[in-house]
Amino acid sequence: MVTNFISEKAIIGENVKIWHFSYVGDNTEIGDNVSIGSLAHIDYDVKIGENTRIEGQAYIPPLSRIGKNVFIGPAAVLTNDPYPMCNKMIGVTIEDNAIIGARAVIKAGVTIGKNSVVAMGAIVTKNVPENTVVIGSPASIRYSREEYDKKQRQWKES
Repeated sequence: MVTNFISEKAIIGENVKIWHFSYVGDNTEIGDNVSIGSLAHIDYDVKIGENTRIEGQAYIPPLSRIGKNVFIGPAAVLTNDPYPMCNKMIGVTIEDNAIIGARAVIKAGVTIGKNSVVAMGAIVTKNVPENTVVIGSPASIRYSREEYDKKQRQWKES
């Protein structure tokens, strides 16, 4: 038997798909057409915009704010405690149309700007400006979203 735990206090939009063994906490709001992969953990007081896709094993802690049309890759981790273990927490903000690669880690309080890309495995400790691609540990700006989109088109055509 496959089980998920979805809080009765969560607000779930239309056409939302939540895959096997996932968790959705209290007072979380999930917009329309969102997909949440297997084994994902979406904690309490999280807001997720419409048309967002969160892959399996991602961890989205309390107070996270995720915009519309966002992609969060497998096993990505957002944090909410800049100085563990502390009772004062702050969430991560991921703005519209951002892409977060597999196994990326994002520090509490960081904002990922609109249309930005965080590469797989990146460790993000500072805000990421709009329309940029960050790579590495610690993450640094590598190129523009425009260049990323060009590389993606070339890949699709090859």
